[in-house]
Amino acid sequence: MNVEKISISLPPSLVEFIENYKLNKGCKSRSQVVEEALELLRNRELEAAYRAASAEVSGDWDIAVADGLIDETW
Repeated sequence: MNVEKISISLPPSLVEFIENYKLNKGCKSRSQVVEEALELLRNRELEAAYRAASAEVSGDWDIAVADGLIDETW
């Protein structure tokens, strides 16, 4: 896996949380903990975007899919 090293500054309470999480969950490194947290954050953002896109779907779509025509042959 291609990785890039960065440096971040965190308050001691978050560093302690990361270290405890690493030890309790069997993570190999602090980086793995941060990576998992960022993946969760990315997923949360994607879910919000999908919800917003779903809300934009026209009501005409619901009518089209509920027209009773299951196997149409064109």
